[in-house]
Amino acid sequence: MWTALLAALAMVLGLQTASAAGQTGAPARTAAPQVLTWTAGDPIDRYLSAPETAVAGPATIVFENSAATGNTTGMPHTLTFATSDPEYNSDVQLNILASPSDAQGGRHTAEVVLTPGRYLYYCTIPGHGQMRGVLVVTEGDGSDTTAPETSATVEGIRNAQGEYVGSASVTIEATDSGSGVDRIQYALGTAPDDWLPYTAPIVVDQVGTHTIHYRATDRAGNVSPEKSVRFTVVAPPSDDTTPPETSATVSGEQNADGAYVGMATVTVSASDTGSGVNTIEYALGSGAWQPYTGPVMVHQPGTHTVRYRATDKAGNVSPEKSVRFTVVAPPVQDTTPPVTGVTVDGTRNSDGAYVGHAKVTVSATDEGGSGVADIEYSLDGGPYLTYTAPVIVDRAGRHTVTYRASDKAGNTSEPRTVSFTVVASGGVPAPNCPEYDERLTVIVGTVDSGVPNRVTDNRCRINELIEDEKEWTSQALFLKHVKEVLDRLLKEGVVDQREYRAIQRAARQSGIGRPGQNTGYRTIFDGTAESFAQWEHVGGGSFTLNPDGSLTSGTTRDGMGMLWFPKRKYGDFSLRLQWRDDAPGNGNANSGVFVRFPSVHDHPEESRPEWVAIKYGHEVQVFDRPDGDMYKTGSIYGFDRVGLAGAGVTEKGTWNDYEIRVVGQHYSVYRNGVLINEFENFGGQEFSPPRSDDPGTDGRRFASGYIGLQVHGTTDVISFRDIRIKEL
Repeated sequence: MWTALLAALAMVLGLQTASAAGQTGAPARTAAPQVLTWTAGDPIDRYLSAPETAVAGPATIVFENSAATGNTTGMPHTLTFATSDPEYNSDVQLNILASPSDAQGGRHTAEVVLTPGRYLYYCTIPGHGQMRGVLVVTEGDGSDTTAPETSATVEGIRNAQGEYVGSASVTIEATDSGSGVDRIQYALGTAPDDWLPYTAPIVVDQVGTHTIHYRATDRAGNVSPEKSVRFTVVAPPSDDTTPPETSATVSGEQNADGAYVGMATVTVSASDTGSGVNTIEYALGSGAWQPYTGPVMVHQPGTHTVRYRATDKAGNVSPEKSVRFTVVAPPVQDTTPPVTGVTVDGTRNSDGAYVGHAKVTVSATDEGGSGVADIEYSLDGGPYLTYTAPVIVDRAGRHTVTYRASDKAGNTSEPRTVSFTVVASGGVPAPNCPEYDERLTVIVGTVDSGVPNRVTDNRCRINELIEDEKEWTSQALFLKHVKEVLDRLLKEGVVDQREYRAIQRAARQSGIGRPGQNTGYRTIFDGTAESFAQWEHVGGGSFTLNPDGSLTSGTTRDGMGMLWFPKRKYGDFSLRLQWRDDAPGNGNANSGVFVRFPSVHDHPEESRPEWVAIKYGHEVQVFDRPDGDMYKTGSIYGFDRVGLAGAGVTEKGTWNDYEIRVVGQHYSVYRNGVLINEFENFGGQEFSPPRSDDPGTDGRRFASGYIGLQVHGTTDVISFRDIRIKEL
């Protein structure tokens, strides 16, 4: 509760505070800058110390609520100057929140300029309403040291005993020959603790003996001695013999048994059609009668009886009545998040993969007492969805389910994950999606719509249904295709109207279909054995074609090598593919994509043909381990470094979309739609000193060449799929 309270109060506008510095003590009555100090501690009904007077001009406000001032509970307090009460100055905006655990250790300062008059200050934290007071600011130079003269007169109809019949009117006057009267105050009762501003004669019509105290303050801050007048009011002659009618209500939060949780509030009312109600009284249990001046709040757990009665001005007393109720302590606040668990069920093959589908069941229990409110899950980094039943995952590939739960008190558990692999079976075919695209949001061309790329009813993701890599002859045809897809998804409830419009807007902004904007991508690896056979492996290591249409490096043979596509050379192009880090254990795979290298068979002098790509082309790195090689994912190896701080770490076991765009000698690298590196190929190598065997030490290298994938060995396992290229 206090954490939330601190967060809310920290946003309240006020003067900026700085680290405390300055002297403490009462201000001197001069025009020089002064230090005014307030302190707070454990009490929640008063400040421990507060100044009463100050001099107009600059002042340093010091507010301390720390262990040094007696705060042993860690309770926060505020010092706030009121600005909306017309009886007080409103020219100082001050709201300081102080807590022993804050960055200043509970001691704060603020610089203000005070003007003559009075400032009302208080604590803004609920329940601290009695922490308040008034600061009197004078403008004098200290020459006026004489307090005002005061007097009071009581008027009204009096009987033979000198008592006032029906009512009495009290008029208070004050004069000051020095700085002048600033204000007059009065208080009712025998021991005044709540002074009220005097603005007009005070009319007292309650039967009984009364005492009114009064005082005055001049503009120099001098306060007159307290005086008082005492008088008695009696009811006028009346034939009223009927006592008042009384009633009482009990209010507060009740539990299922009808008991009041934490507190019960008793409100008593009375009415009298004769002489009028004079007083209302109440008593707790068998205790003494007390004047009723406002609702009675009962906090003590237990069963209670509140008695009440009323007296009219003719002296008639109503029959005693009572209300009975029970107060129970509030339940202990639940601060413990739920405990979550997960199980994955299904038929598994010898490699531990689930055949056809996996069923993920999430559970949660709450030991804090408030109960589980909801469970959420996220599939493969997608948006969190409400969990209502086991999640069936039947799309072939590596998957990660993230799950969490919240209780009714608002506590949310830390996200946990479970990862597994699903392989296709004859009974559950892979989804027939036009494209692969598992990025978190729907990205049309290069325009991010911001809409979650969720799975639809036919098991394809939204972005996989929008064929933005197809060759479109006009933008109108492409936009018509997008509309048809969205109309179906809107009808099925996959997207709402806002998301519908956001994806349409991204499609228009993408420019797909405009002249020269898009010529379509050509797939050079589609997951079939026929397309895999068009690639050639050189050097060490290996690549294996998987049943889900991906290929994985380092599965059967160790060593460094390369799989390259020898069918065609490319000049300016956009190369798109997806990769997944499948390194065993806690490690991260080291791999890369080679571009613009010559045929490996044109350099027979190389004993290791994979080095042709390294020496004559460029490698776009894939490597997210925090230690080891300084070239991380997105780097142009040997030429342009990207650290983990620039690109971030890619979560293992998740598919990532890579686009490598090369125009002239300008290289752009996108991961999941985000530009993570740009490189102009004229800057020379970063190797120091440059490698003597590198023919491209001037950084230019070739303007066209082949495409290849790197394998480092059996500990650097990485998978690729859906490789396509578009010439620019």
